[in-house]
Amino acid sequence: MTNDRSPAGALGIGMVGHAFMGRTHSQAWRSVSAFFAPPLTPVMAVLAGRDRARTAAAAASLGWAAAVTDWKELLRRDDVGLVDICTPGDTHAEIAVAALEAGKHVLCEKPLANTVAEAEAMAAAARAARGRGVRAMVGFNYRRVPALALARRLVAAGRIGTVRHVRAQYLQDWLVDPEFPLVWRLDAERAGSGALGDIGAHIVDAAQYVTGDRLAGVTALTETFVRERPLATAAAGLAATGDGGGARGPVTVDDAALFIGRTEGGALASFEATRFATGRKNALRLEVNGSAGSLAFDFEAMNELWFHDGAEDADTAGFRRVLVTEPGHPYAGAWWPPGHLLGYEHTFTHQAADLLAAVAAGTDPAPSFDDGLQVQRVLAAVAGSAAAGGGWTPVDPPAAAP
Repeated sequence: MTNDRSPAGALGIGMVGHAFMGRTHSQAWRSVSAFFAPPLTPVMAVLAGRDRARTAAAAASLGWAAAVTDWKELLRRDDVGLVDICTPGDTHAEIAVAALEAGKHVLCEKPLANTVAEAEAMAAAARAARGRGVRAMVGFNYRRVPALALARRLVAAGRIGTVRHVRAQYLQDWLVDPEFPLVWRLDAERAGSGALGDIGAHIVDAAQYVTGDRLAGVTALTETFVRERPLATAAAGLAATGDGGGARGPVTVDDAALFIGRTEGGALASFEATRFATGRKNALRLEVNGSAGSLAFDFEAMNELWFHDGAEDADTAGFRRVLVTEPGHPYAGAWWPPGHLLGYEHTFTHQAADLLAAVAAGTDPAPSFDDGLQVQRVLAAVAGSAAAGGGWTPVDPPAAAP
């Protein structure tokens, strides 16, 4: 059983990291009980970060009861039953494996790890912990967009027939400026990869989730358009004084990844992940074409799903817009009346609600660490194909169940 001495009906949460992802997860833990009435009430027990002053300030701002500077303290605390990992990828494996071995449930941000080997170790630790009633989930939050959850439901119900084509894009533009500083996401040692792991992981998972089919192999190209950038300290100096000293460092990850693939079911798929799509802010797009219909989604209009029913009369058939805010739509009924739109932050609340329900029921949450490992294998195949000049590269199959 999990090592948690929170009050009955409660689950103590300890979170590691308090930057962008830490803020979104904090919002989710604060709001989930007000809208979903989960079987366990999350208690925001403690926040861990490296800098004492910044962590204390973040804890006070985000609603955490305590702040510490050593994440290992979360493993020793009786009031923590779940560890939420919101740190860069190079730390995921160490924290997650230690937390699971200590009897803590784990929620880990995507991608699961920086390498397949690390992801394999995490998945193995999760499988071992499962036998002790300890659960683990990887945070692919876009699965919890109501429109994408509805798309999965429609595909599973056969509404578009046999899936034949999948087109997935994730388009951003926050790195277009060559003077944007050399942040950690541009360092392979910390981030593992660039656009591929940061946003490519999301569209791989979204495509596999909606279609219920996994990628079997890929052929890929990657590119780094800006190979040196100002060091973060130099950029700060330039902003303050107009003279950053000219210090620059190498970008060691990809700026964009482009790959095609075939699913195990035989569908053809194309993927594009870039942080250089000028004018595109957060355009996660997915189109699925089947033998009997099609679905299309764009996160920049996240409350809409476009559906084409191929059985309709050709004179009037076409894509129709479905506003996914009805009470019967996935997650939507917990929020506002129809037509009152949801936003990015709601996907993390949905994630928290699903995880709390699974922990309370003693069932495995989805996506599991094994699901995260499978996405990591796809990313590795993409990187391997690109490094070899774009040749066909099979995705390693999952290991046989123990």
